[in-house]
Amino acid sequence: MPTRGALGGPRLLLRRLREVMAEPVNAQARLDRIVVHIAANMVAEVCSVYVLRADSRLELFATEGLKREAVHMTTIRVDEGLVGLIAKTAEPLALTDAQAHPAFSYKPETGEEIYNSFLGVPILRGGNTLGVLVVQNRVKRAYSDEEVEVLETIAMLLAEMIASGELQAIVRPGAEIALRRPLALKGSPVADGVGLGHVVLHEPRVIVTQIVAEDGKRELERLDAAIEAMRAYIDQLLDGDGSAGEHREVLETFRMFANDRGWLRRLREAISTGITAEAAVERVQNDARARLQRQTDPYLRERLHDLDDLANRLLHQRTGQALVAAPETLPDNAILVARSMGPAALLEYDRKRLRGLVLEDAGASSHVAIVARALGIPTVGDLDNITSLVEQGDALIVDGATGEVHVRPQPDVEAAYREKARLRARRQEQYHSLRDVPGRTVDGVDVGLHMNAGLLVDLQNLAEAGVRSIGLFRTELQFMLAPQFPRLEKQYALYRQVIDATPDGAVTFRTLDIGGDKILPYMQIYEEENPALGWRAIRIGLDRPGLLRSQLRAMLRAGAGRKLNIMFPMVAMVEEFDAARLLVERELAHLARHGYEAPSDLKLGVMVEVPSLLWQLEELMQRVDFVSVGSNDLVQYLTAADRDNKRVSGRFDVLSPPILRALRSVARAGAASGTPVTLCGEIGGRPLEAMTLIGLGYRGLSMSAASIGPVKAAILAMNARETAAFVESLLAERTGASSLREKLRAYADAKGVPL
Repeated sequence: MPTRGALGGPRLLLRRLREVMAEPVNAQARLDRIVVHIAANMVAEVCSVYVLRADSRLELFATEGLKREAVHMTTIRVDEGLVGLIAKTAEPLALTDAQAHPAFSYKPETGEEIYNSFLGVPILRGGNTLGVLVVQNRVKRAYSDEEVEVLETIAMLLAEMIASGELQAIVRPGAEIALRRPLALKGSPVADGVGLGHVVLHEPRVIVTQIVAEDGKRELERLDAAIEAMRAYIDQLLDGDGSAGEHREVLETFRMFANDRGWLRRLREAISTGITAEAAVERVQNDARARLQRQTDPYLRERLHDLDDLANRLLHQRTGQALVAAPETLPDNAILVARSMGPAALLEYDRKRLRGLVLEDAGASSHVAIVARALGIPTVGDLDNITSLVEQGDALIVDGATGEVHVRPQPDVEAAYREKARLRARRQEQYHSLRDVPGRTVDGVDVGLHMNAGLLVDLQNLAEAGVRSIGLFRTELQFMLAPQFPRLEKQYALYRQVIDATPDGAVTFRTLDIGGDKILPYMQIYEEENPALGWRAIRIGLDRPGLLRSQLRAMLRAGAGRKLNIMFPMVAMVEEFDAARLLVERELAHLARHGYEAPSDLKLGVMVEVPSLLWQLEELMQRVDFVSVGSNDLVQYLTAADRDNKRVSGRFDVLSPPILRALRSVARAGAASGTPVTLCGEIGGRPLEAMTLIGLGYRGLSMSAASIGPVKAAILAMNARETAAFVESLLAERTGASSLREKLRAYADAKGVPL
């Protein structure tokens, strides 16, 4: 192999390239000088730079050794030739005899047929392929691992040059570089609304500005110090007072990777090529992200995500930059982008500056989704790899109704969405005009509309939405946001504020619905095969009566001399309600002994969400003061389809005969016994589903504040008795249809019911 010692090796090359980067020349001249320096240092007859365009073609931007007239004329598809193969796989390729490789593609205009050996590396940034860097030789030679490392390091410099937008000026006319290309992505709708703004990464990536190292030994020392500091921090979290909570498994994985010899070896090898500790971490992180984007196995994707997260932590450790964006630095039109985040983190940001939220890992029923809806933030979830596809400050459009996200949108797309936002605002004004109009159908049937809530911030929506009652207050959110179990006085203060803020104190408090996917950060975790069917909600309350009694005592004290509704979740047997009622009676006796005033009108109810209650309705209605159907859980249990599992969550339509018949049975049982029945699941907040529920006999619906306007508009336009007759006729048919949605939609359109 030709020696490169006389030429000064990789460190001298990197210094020369850094000097070229600083020269006051245009982009083409800079690239031309770069390829000359690389070819000379690596004793290669050819060095070429290909840049990926928005049309998924790689354009030859500069070359030393190939025909000059081929520059900006030669293009290669990402599935064509050796260069295309590197772009597609995001992995280096070193060949002694390139023309013998099955992917070899001959481009006569370049004159490359005389070159045999080939070494190419992807130009990566944030795991995304921006181009390909190639060297070639006439003789058949084997490129060393060191030469591959050197070329990968140089590719980092080129990636920053491409990312800066400098090369856009020299791309072929009419083309656009891929990094800045518009992207139209599809995720899951989480919170309705349209948001236009600019990206703010919740966990901002560290941009490595100094790539070339002055002292390799010093960089190794800096890397070792950062790794030791990070290990100590992870150990402290894991071995301390147990506050790691639900994140313990993640931290255990981090500790495993932080001690992985292969990972540490790759970091040290990268530094040996002449780059800084930060650049070495970025190199390894780029590789992880590139593999992540091409991996379909869920387990491997998660492990690569963990490695990516760990590298990010190490970069933040090394640079001293904050791991999470400072909420006070938010611009006025921010769209927050995150892999995942908890509800507490979202609440730290200024709602007035947030235009939207985009998450990699979050569905419509996640905890952060509940908070986003409460705050009225348009939100889209389940968008794989979104944090790697965007850059800080990128223009972004979020459509929370359809799940569409547009990155760096074209002017016509942006104009269309601005018009959509204006139309939505006008529609909201129309709904606002209905605020004080009773929810009464055209044939005079009154339908009570209530609001779902769980945070104090929700209460400001009561007057805005024109409702006087909270049909479901999720008490567990207070517990999930607190660093430790809220004491009785804190619980009491919250419940009292909620009652005081609600006209006539019309609030239905649901006792703690924890367990399953709702793990308190300070709660001991019990591994369960199927948490959704495990130890949760009323089951925890009855097994740990001190926990439930503390909450009941706070509620009863807060309701002194007022109306108070308390509802128990996840009841599967009427005996569980009987046991819960006994606890309430004990707490009432306790308050009386200590001189506290009792609620003037106390009602106890049950959430119907476990299918077994459908065969105990008669016994249940004799015991309770009211029931509320939790359709989210009831539907997932009826269909055995996890609502958070994307593969099955959309498999069954809620407007299917079996689900509607189950819902009808609850409404009929309530009517027969004179027991009030409401529905507080997501389906109650959608106009078509709400119309159908009223047809089934429901006269009370609870939903998010944003849904009340559209549902009320539908109610005001419908005839309850006619709808009931139509729904009954559909359910009487025995066609085996999996959905009645289209027939119900056609009926609504024919009757002028706005959907």
